[in-house]
Amino acid sequence: MADWRNSKSKRPYYQEDNVYNWRSKRRNPGYDRDPNVPGPEDTVYRYLCPARKIGGIIGIGGEIVKQLRAETLAKIRIGENVPGCGERVITIISSSSETSAFGDTDDYICPAQDALFRVHEKLAACEVQYDEDKGMGEPQVTARLLVPSDQIGCVIGRGGGIIQRICADTGAQICILRDEHLPSSAVRGDGLLQITGEGPAVKKALFQVSFRLHDNPSQLQHLLSPNMSHSCEAGGPYRGPNVSDAVSERPRTCPSRDETSAREFVLRLLCPSVNIGQVIGKGGEILNQIRQDSRAFIKVDSYYDDDDFTISISAEEFFEDPISPTIDAAVRLQPRCSEKTEEDSGEPSYATRLLVSARQIGCLIGVGGSKISEMKRATRANIRIIKTDLPKAASDDDATVQISGDNNAVRHALIQVTERLRANLFGREDALSSILSSMYHFIPRDAHGHGCSYSAEYGTSGDVPPSEN
Repeated sequence: MADWRNSKSKRPYYQEDNVYNWRSKRRNPGYDRDPNVPGPEDTVYRYLCPARKIGGIIGIGGEIVKQLRAETLAKIRIGENVPGCGERVITIISSSSETSAFGDTDDYICPAQDALFRVHEKLAACEVQYDEDKGMGEPQVTARLLVPSDQIGCVIGRGGGIIQRICADTGAQICILRDEHLPSSAVRGDGLLQITGEGPAVKKALFQVSFRLHDNPSQLQHLLSPNMSHSCEAGGPYRGPNVSDAVSERPRTCPSRDETSAREFVLRLLCPSVNIGQVIGKGGEILNQIRQDSRAFIKVDSYYDDDDFTISISAEEFFEDPISPTIDAAVRLQPRCSEKTEEDSGEPSYATRLLVSARQIGCLIGVGGSKISEMKRATRANIRIIKTDLPKAASDDDATVQISGDNNAVRHALIQVTERLRANLFGREDALSSILSSMYHFIPRDAHGHGCSYSAEYGTSGDVPPSEN
């Protein structure tokens, strides 16, 4: 494996697939956060272990997992038993710094990779022993990982190029499974990455896959907080993370869902006609992908002699759900719908517009403009309420909410605005402060206090049009 890593550089970097690697240069943000929660630049793996084998990882009194933690310096948590699921999720977290020596080679890996390989080797040894006891032929090994939707692309590659190359290099078979193939412990939007083959082939493939995920950290991984409440509807569209400490086997109770509390949450984005191509994509592929990833209903309308298209986004939602499909879709569409201009400084500026009913404008403005001023301070975006020169798609009681600034500021402000609209719809503005504070817990700041990169619950930076990468 050392030869594979050093064939071109310290690790393979496929230039033709650079669109998936633009985040690979690591930053070391100096902001404070809970050390038990993954940061936006940490390396995180979620390895699925058959429930019958979990004892080989935990050990008596947790001795094995404690030893793994001590030897690798990675955080390792074993997910609780989920009803109807025959696998436990092993969540492995560490900083991205490559400080661990890899075997007898000159290569270095991060602590999470070290722990991932050790966990896999222990479980693979159990499979090999089982096959030998049954007198079967060459033993087959399987490695299964849960991967967030915004990381899948870095493994698949453009046109499937990366995943095909890994299969050819290693001799393993790799497939990405979704929807009905996902275990009930998966988070909404997860994909299941499955590697099968002979032991050495699977180990080589896992090695390559681990570096792809290491170089492209998910922007959704802070949802893996062990203290976060979530829906426990197994296999449903609102699956939440299910992780806990290995030795803590306390059952977690889940609040019952009142089906009558569901509401249809609707957002209307305005998109300049010149941008609509990068929203829809060839044959509708981009729009269909956003629909699939967000699980929201999205409709594009145009009006005669109007410069704007109206994009209606909606979904039946529960306020307690950790991710709003409607906001998720809006954040994914935002960079594609924004109007881009050049400032005098030469820096690009973006403007995103929403149509909002006048009945809801008050929840954005606040008494004496307190709420809109608070959002401006928190996001450093310019937010304006415009009631004149409305597009033809608007009704008489509509207003335009225009958010402008650099792309990260606009995206942060869009989430603030839409979360306030959602809380107003559910009559839960009392719970808004905790939602917004947790949303910004993981945004790194530069020396001047400005947000350096986007990291929140919704969407991915990978949704920025290719020209902006």
